[in-house]
Amino acid sequence: MSDLHVSTLNMRHGEDAPDIDDLYPSVLASGVNQSLLVRKEGKGYGVIAGRRRLFALRRKAEETGASLSAPCLVMQSGDDVAAMEASLLENVARLPSTEMEQLAAFKALADAGETAESIATTFGLTALRVKRVLALANVHADILALYEAEEISHRSLRYMTMATAEQQAAWLELWRGDDYAPQESYLKDWLTGGASIETSAALFSLEDYPGNIISDLFGREEGSGYFQDADLFWEHQNRAIAAKADALRADGWGNVTVLERGESFPNWDYGKRTKEAGGHVFIEVGHDGSVNVRDGLLHKRDIARIDAIVRPNDTSAKAASAMAKPEMSGPVAEYVRLHRHAVVSASLLDAPGVALRVAVAHMLVGSDRWTCEPTKTTSRKETTTESVAASVSSARLAEERQTVFDSLGLTEETAYYGEPKHLAQGDFATVFASLLTQDHATVMRVLALAMSQTLSSDEAVVEAVCMATEPDMDALWSPDDAFFDILRDKRVLNAMLREIGGKRLADSMVSEPGTKQKTALRNRIAGVGVTPEEAKPDWRPRWMQTRPGWYVERRTCPPAQAAAKLPKVAS
Repeated sequence: MSDLHVSTLNMRHGEDAPDIDDLYPSVLASGVNQSLLVRKEGKGYGVIAGRRRLFALRRKAEETGASLSAPCLVMQSGDDVAAMEASLLENVARLPSTEMEQLAAFKALADAGETAESIATTFGLTALRVKRVLALANVHADILALYEAEEISHRSLRYMTMATAEQQAAWLELWRGDDYAPQESYLKDWLTGGASIETSAALFSLEDYPGNIISDLFGREEGSGYFQDADLFWEHQNRAIAAKADALRADGWGNVTVLERGESFPNWDYGKRTKEAGGHVFIEVGHDGSVNVRDGLLHKRDIARIDAIVRPNDTSAKAASAMAKPEMSGPVAEYVRLHRHAVVSASLLDAPGVALRVAVAHMLVGSDRWTCEPTKTTSRKETTTESVAASVSSARLAEERQTVFDSLGLTEETAYYGEPKHLAQGDFATVFASLLTQDHATVMRVLALAMSQTLSSDEAVVEAVCMATEPDMDALWSPDDAFFDILRDKRVLNAMLREIGGKRLADSMVSEPGTKQKTALRNRIAGVGVTPEEAKPDWRPRWMQTRPGWYVERRTCPPAQAAAKLPKVAS
């Protein structure tokens, strides 16, 4: 016994004397039957495994005064790793050994070159359990001390393994100061910026992700974690969502809608319809990063309408598509119609020959405007009425009207934008006599004004004249507050974003609210927060091009549909 001591490689070396009350009666009666594992150390032998048996034998020697010996298995000297493994194996086998004790031993083995897998194999544990214990080595010593003192919970310690050194230092400052130091689930939110978006939610490859991922060895699955930068995650996730939507469209789904982030799908309002029968796809996007694709759905109202007009066995995509949501809402269509009318009316001032021919066409086929009433340019939306009245086109028309009226001695009828029946007040004979004294150019100028004031706002008429006059849309109209105020359709907004800023910008905002997408559009136009090359001050939507285009479907875009029916004519 005098040759034995506790080895420094024993995982419980340096601790207080162990509790041997359960072991001592047997040792006192019959000695030690299980060999101690020792190795040569200095002049004696260090006990690698069997520390409690050694203490029991020492107590027996003190109490009995007998000279005792113990059966020992002698290890080969010099193999420190094997010695530590043997010590830990015995102590793990007779748990509990504390998490901190296992950490000290596992870390020593890892520092000696052992892998988590090899340590796990040695002690019959899972590699994940070993990795979880080793993860504690990255936690600040002061935080480990708080855990051992039971001042923070095991759950808080688990989340601390996800924290960077800087985050741990910041948390300790909060703990030591007067500020609140978050713990448990609040600690996880604090570490992830409140988002707590798990890596399992990503539609994109994590190998291509440039941001930081906080590993969580204690998660539901090995290798799970959280995205530290929520904004960067959403930039990549939105692009992936947009790509998924494009793939669904390419696969034949005619209508694919990405819902606003956090918006719940009202499934009770929808019934099942196949792709061929006009079924739609809705992509739900959760605040936690989750993406749920709901396909083969159609609003029950539309299903009822289709069933009422289609033969029972005829559920063709063409019939279902007839009920698709129009590209332009009523207010949007009216706004665009009135502004296009104003622009084309102003363009007639530069084309009296065209104005004459339009007048002849009115005489031949008739028109709801050939009573020489000024065309009504008011809307049920007050903002649209004000927008048209304040436009460059309306200002030019007013200026020209005043010039012509002054030259002929005419005055306007009261409340021009109300319900006047004539363009001007005056006696017919007097006005006619005055025109007889004017040269041809002056008469043509008056005719052009009269035609511009009475031009029908019907899309077919407006687009036919637009094709002939080819007005400078950029000079006569630009997007204003009223235009953005009535834009609601996120499909159209995202298509406009793609047009003004490219696919990358549009995809990165595909699940953002419409207000954010409109802000991005306006910033690009105004050059706010973008480089000079990215600014697009001259951008005009397809609806307001000289030849109007569409974003979703031509047949639900009145100006584009009207223009498509017209043959090209020479100006």
